[in-house]
Amino acid sequence: MSDATSAYRQVRIVLVGTSHPGNIGAAARAMRTMGLEQLYLVAPERFPHADASAMAAGADQVLEQARVFATLEEAVADCRWIMGCTARRRSVVMDEYAPGDAAARIWQASAAGATALVFGRERTGLTNEELKLCHAAVHIPSVEEFSSLNLAAAVQVLSWELRREALARAALAGEPVPQAPEDEPPATVAQMEGMFGHLEQMLDDIDFHKGRAPGTVMRRLRQLLLRAQPDQREVRVLRGIFADAQRMARIARESGKA
Repeated sequence: MSDATSAYRQVRIVLVGTSHPGNIGAAARAMRTMGLEQLYLVAPERFPHADASAMAAGADQVLEQARVFATLEEAVADCRWIMGCTARRRSVVMDEYAPGDAAARIWQASAAGATALVFGRERTGLTNEELKLCHAAVHIPSVEEFSSLNLAAAVQVLSWELRREALARAALAGEPVPQAPEDEPPATVAQMEGMFGHLEQMLDDIDFHKGRAPGTVMRRLRQLLLRAQPDQREVRVLRGIFADAQRMARIARESGKA
């Protein structure tokens, strides 16, 4: 692969809660045929397993180097951009991309650091809490009357789209690869989650919700800030604002008690 497509190697495939080890092996094979090597597994029911090795059919190195995590948040903590592969029916409102557009967006974000394409459980997909970690969703438009794609088939489709995007960019000789500013890279997932926790606490401290349920407001604010893709300096500025608001609320409460 040329230097112009080196960002392609920043892409990781993340499988969450996979129940059948054969699907892990088949996904590894799908990745390997398209030049992807980073396989991350979140709480697989059975791994390592002989069925995974058998279905990998030669993609042994991908399996051997696979990393296992207890939660999705741990698996993507250092990522700059995350996309969840989902069906259309879900309660979490988020931006949605077609496979080709998703590949272009992931490739672009990979120039700034690690990215992730996340696949959920075979039967139930990703939970709402897991989807909240994603910046956007990607949907493979299968036919309505038989819409359920096998996990490895879904990995193959999107791995091909990533490969096609990489090949197209490599063909454009001399096109510069987008780079993140060296001084302030985009915020990581861990930094964003820390900010969201701080935001939620600050809203409670200033009694923003006035007794109303905070869930809807937090979901909307999460999506707003995820779309904004703040860099690390901007996250620090926002958290400074939150801290000042908490301090002023504390002073007001103490003054009221005096």
